Amino acid sequence: MPPQILLTSFTTWLPHQKSNSSDDLIAKIHKLCLTNNDLQLPPLSVLRKLPVETQQASNYVNRKITEIQPTAIICCGMAESRTQLTVESNATCGDIVLRSPIDLEQLIAELSVTQISHDAGKFVCEGLYFAVLNHITTQQLNSRCLFVHVPILTDENMQRVTKDFILIIQKMALL
Repeated sequence: MPPQILLTSFTTWLPHQKSNSSDDLIAKIHKLCLTNNDLQLPPLSVLRKLPVETQQASNYVNRKITEIQPTAIICCGMAESRTQLTVESNATCGDIVLRSPIDLEQLIAELSVTQISHDAGKFVCEGLYFAVLNHITTQQLNSRCLFVHVPILTDENMQRVTKDFILIIQKMALL
């Protein structure tokens, strides 16, 4: 069976936000998969517009992980203050730090607008990332998880961000 990738995104949480860039990016990827057979992406399952509440979002995602047993999970969130895609190296909850088992340096080596971050934000993004990493560990699942923060998407960065994100998906499928 080919690897399956689970992609997640959040809805907005502040009044000025017309959309969530993480959801916009996943919607674009999903549309590209339907219209472009040359992308060479593995089967994707998507959970879009998760509530911006850690426990609810974590419950939805962990139930989906248990249900479909994806090879990889790429959780995405919006980072309004960042200008590039950022892959998160770890998630904390209290004094506990869970680190991504993925070689992030290797993952981003060929990407043009992606950096490694060591601060997942201390908000729902980090809470979800921690919960998913913990779920994978405690349930002894054979899945890899990555959290990607997506900058505000503009006409100037959309093509490069999309290209990097597609490469991240392709690389995660090979892990």
